[in-house]
Amino acid sequence: MVKYFCNSTDIKSTWDHVVSAFWQRYPNPFSTHVLTEDVVYREVTTDHRLLSRRLLMKTNRLPRWAERFFPVGMSRCVYIVEDSIVDPVNRSLTTYTWNLNHTTLMSVEERCVFQDSLEQPSTTLLKREAWISSGIFGFSKPIQEFGLARFKSNQVKAMKGLEYALSNLQGETPQWLLRDTVKPPSEKAKEAAKTLASAASAPQKPQQYV
Repeated sequence: MVKYFCNSTDIKSTWDHVVSAFWQRYPNPFSTHVLTEDVVYREVTTDHRLLSRRLLMKTNRLPRWAERFFPVGMSRCVYIVEDSIVDPVNRSLTTYTWNLNHTTLMSVEERCVFQDSLEQPSTTLLKREAWISSGIFGFSKPIQEFGLARFKSNQVKAMKGLEYALSNLQGETPQWLLRDTVKPPSEKAKEAAKTLASAASAPQKPQQYV
């Protein structure tokens, strides 16, 4: 069972500016959890597409109930791989990201497509999809609910970070900056967190996760 997320956003800026801002979005005040970013591979193909692979390291602030799933002293940093394809002919930027570690607790795969809008001048269409899964037997469903709630919160911050980079690139503060604050978790997500917290506090037989 996998939790699926999908949404679409109209970015009121040209595709060229969005792509430029994409490479300059870190650091920004909305993504302080991103510690490092490194390009590990880059190639321009014969059809003029730019292929890149980057490795990002982010902090992983776990809720208290999740501590029981990790050995004492285990790294709380998450390593993320980001593959991207810039297609200047079709004016699209496609990214794929996934976490390398802590995948037993939760695996998050994301796909984003930034496409130049043919119907709205100076607008870039963004479609974001995510797949969230967990390998913790007996707790995968509430963990996925929690992961989905956190992903929704983080994607709002990610958009604000991109818009911050755009404003720096354009040398002004755009009027279209998102004004939405991070929404509180849904009742379903709260209930999932309560279930996990209760389970974490209950004594259970030691388990080994690979």
